[in-house]
Amino acid sequence: MKVIVLGSGAREHALVRGLLADPDVRAVLAAPGNPGIAEIAPCEPIADVCDAGAVLDLARRHVVDLVVVGPEAPLVAGVGDALRAAGFAVYGPDAGAARLEGSKSFAKEVMAAAGVPTALAHVCTTIAEVAAALDALGAPHVVKDDGLAAGKGVVVTDDRSAALEHARDCLDKPGGRLIVEEFLDGPEVSVFCICDGTAVRALAPAQDFKRVGDGDTGPNTGGMGAYSPLPWAPAHLTDWVIEHIAQPTVDEMYRRGTPFVGTLYVGLAMTSRGPRVVEFNARFGDPDGQVSLARLLTPLGGLLYAAATGRLDDLDDLHHRPEAAVTVVLAAAGYPSAPRTGDQLDGLGDAAVAATAQGAWLLHAGTRRADDGQLVSAGGRVLGVVALGADLTEARDAAYGALSFVSLDGGHYRSDIALAAARGEIRIPGSGS
Repeated sequence: MKVIVLGSGAREHALVRGLLADPDVRAVLAAPGNPGIAEIAPCEPIADVCDAGAVLDLARRHVVDLVVVGPEAPLVAGVGDALRAAGFAVYGPDAGAARLEGSKSFAKEVMAAAGVPTALAHVCTTIAEVAAALDALGAPHVVKDDGLAAGKGVVVTDDRSAALEHARDCLDKPGGRLIVEEFLDGPEVSVFCICDGTAVRALAPAQDFKRVGDGDTGPNTGGMGAYSPLPWAPAHLTDWVIEHIAQPTVDEMYRRGTPFVGTLYVGLAMTSRGPRVVEFNARFGDPDGQVSLARLLTPLGGLLYAAATGRLDDLDDLHHRPEAAVTVVLAAAGYPSAPRTGDQLDGLGDAAVAATAQGAWLLHAGTRRADDGQLVSAGGRVLGVVALGADLTEARDAAYGALSFVSLDGGHYRSDIALAAARGEIRIPGSGS
């Protein structure tokens, strides 16, 4: 099988690594890829991953068997539609199904029709509607941009004025619309469901760290780290998610004539009233998807191809490593509000050697080669270190040990990824455990 992975971040780096480990995959290309991916697979330049014509030309030139669409923007833009119309197997939903991520109000509508447990929400298009919804639901206030926002369109605050300010920013956009939602207590969980339009499988759950600072302080980011497994979560959580959330959603999308093929990310809050959906995404998360993929033993290429061709039921249940996985993200100076780019990255050779010795590896998120060949920062999140270990403590030690060799002026990372879980300090409200 020959596969092309569309995208340029750490998520795509993780997918390329996973695909190359599948003995049935003979070649993997990335477009446009990044310097880290280029060390293990050919990268093809492409100016815009949302340009369906350019992606189609690339797939035809390389005669690929499968196209894996990594980011959300090309999915919502309909790149999957164009590829499928040309006869290619595509892992990633068409534009109609990708609305589950592209519009939070649409996702709420689907959840209501499918009987999926989620937070109460008000769809608002005016600031007066926002103010009324904030008062109706009370603090903490949760205000979400209705459209794509790269994981940073949500504000959770006790400050009503801050909630209104974020609402104005959302409403000022073309077609401005937002969601005001009830606050869900309890720890959050990421479950990535592999879907073929009718059948569903689920990867091992992970927990993501959205806030920029230790102790969940500071603004939301695209994700500063993650870990799996979750020793504090119910043992059969993935089965429950498939039965009560993913399968009903996939069935509802099929009923609507927009079958969902690809990754349905289920973001859950483990509340005192039971699990509730925080949001859906239409692709693998970053970095939480990295740890779930790191623990997957089922060959990735065969799994994604089976989903893309409607044959998930031909596969056995998914198998996962017993080891723990931890990812820690190195961010650029000024991230997330005003990330600085162009800073030199040093120590990656030593970090890679240390990582290999400790069962870890580096994933490039926002890097590029300068004119002199030096690796420099090119995004807010620059690099991730993924590590496996016998338990969360061992995996944490390996990840942080490798990351300690990397030098980036103004770079920063959280020091507490998976720490509370390793110490057994996480509790589900009302559960006593």
